[in-house]
Amino acid sequence: MFNFLCKQLFRLMGWKVKGNFPDSLKKAIFIVCPHYVWFDFFLGLGSRAEIGKPIGFLGKKELFDNKWFGWFFYATGGQPVNRHKNNNTVDAVAELFDSNEKLYIAIAPEGTRKNVDTLRTGFYYMALASKVPLMFVGFEFPTKTVIFHDEPFYPTGNIEEDMKVIKAFYRTIKGPQKDWLLND
Repeated sequence: MFNFLCKQLFRLMGWKVKGNFPDSLKKAIFIVCPHYVWFDFFLGLGSRAEIGKPIGFLGKKELFDNKWFGWFFYATGGQPVNRHKNNNTVDAVAELFDSNEKLYIAIAPEGTRKNVDTLRTGFYYMALASKVPLMFVGFEFPTKTVIFHDEPFYPTGNIEEDMKVIKAFYRTIKGPQKDWLLND
């Protein structure tokens, strides 16, 4: 019922999904950019319902600690991440992938709605350590389209070269672009 409501609201707001989700893909980290507005989260829930895949997400721990709304983030497939404590999130995510036959996790690697000069690289090292591909997802606000890149991208370990591929996809997303896309 929840997915049905998310899908209907997503469509009612005029949004659509473009691209294909490979049915053979059992595990992946979805990197979602740009992260501009507070309702990006709800666009993610709507697009997840639209494609019919159980994509979970990592979010800042403070969202999950909220006594009024924390339960909602858990109920929608979230996993809290403490960004301020010295812990090894990369290893924890790799262990999560190892212990599950099928797992999809979405991450907003910009880490904030503000403009950023560089992407956080945790998503990259999580995929590398977990031996899972990255799936690129772009929120194209001018056309109200959530764009899924059709092909999984397996990190090579050469982050500089791999970032060129990642940036090439996100530069095609219409709308304002944050500084991390403009810097080379």
